[in-house]
Amino acid sequence: MKHLAFILALASATSFAADLPNRAMTPGAINPDITQDNIQQTVCVKGFTKTIRPPASYTNKLKKAQIQDYGYADTNPKDYEEDHLIALSIGGAPRDPQNLWPQPRKSEWNAAKKDQLEVVLYRMVCDGSLPLATAQQAMATDWIAAWKRYVAGNTALAKGHVD
Repeated sequence: MKHLAFILALASATSFAADLPNRAMTPGAINPDITQDNIQQTVCVKGFTKTIRPPASYTNKLKKAQIQDYGYADTNPKDYEEDHLIALSIGGAPRDPQNLWPQPRKSEWNAAKKDQLEVVLYRMVCDGSLPLATAQQAMATDWIAAWKRYVAGNTALAKGHVD
């Protein structure tokens, strides 16, 4: 019985992976080279994000450190995607640790669901139906609320991926 009480106390004191990043650690950061005026020459060009995406060696090292910094109970890096809070496809900062966080793969609001939002916001920004700053702010503030606003009921627009 003492062991069970200890385990329950330990579990309640341990942080578990959250669906939203810790805003103090990952508030999001934008790429100053991307503006509303140049999106058609930058983020909206097929393949652009591949030219600015940081190498896996950088993001994997950062992911391991951030899993520890976040205090996640599950420390297996395979259970997380080191993700840009503000997606590169809408002008997120590529290498700024304040824009990267270890996003859980195993939850209702997982990396795959956030990817849907990234596709929708990218398409809306590039077709002119949503200003770049609005998309960036929506993702940085609460990507789950943004998903509910922009993706729910609009899953056809969410199909595919952004280069």
